[in-house]
Amino acid sequence: MEIAVIWIPAHIEPSEPAVARCLSHLRRHSYRFAGIMRASWETVEQTMIDGEVDVVVIADFAHLPPDRSPRIELANSPDGDADEDRTVPDTQLD
Repeated sequence: MEIAVIWIPAHIEPSEPAVARCLSHLRRHSYRFAGIMRASWETVEQTMIDGEVDVVVIADFAHLPPDRSPRIELANSPDGDADEDRTVPDTQLD
């Protein structure tokens, strides 16, 4: 069973709607809940690097910092606009 935390950025208030959405996601995926983090993204990232957490669940893609790392991007398909690469929204989100 994968270990998951909920990450709610400190500026998100009230946090209860975001927490409720994330808890529902955790239940649907049977993740082992390790807690709610209100720390900086760098702190969350370090818990993943250290192997303490397998999954970070967020309520809204907009909560993620645009310059975060690690990052997953989808290269354009051959029939798409050659000048446009897109960051994958909703990776691991329902």
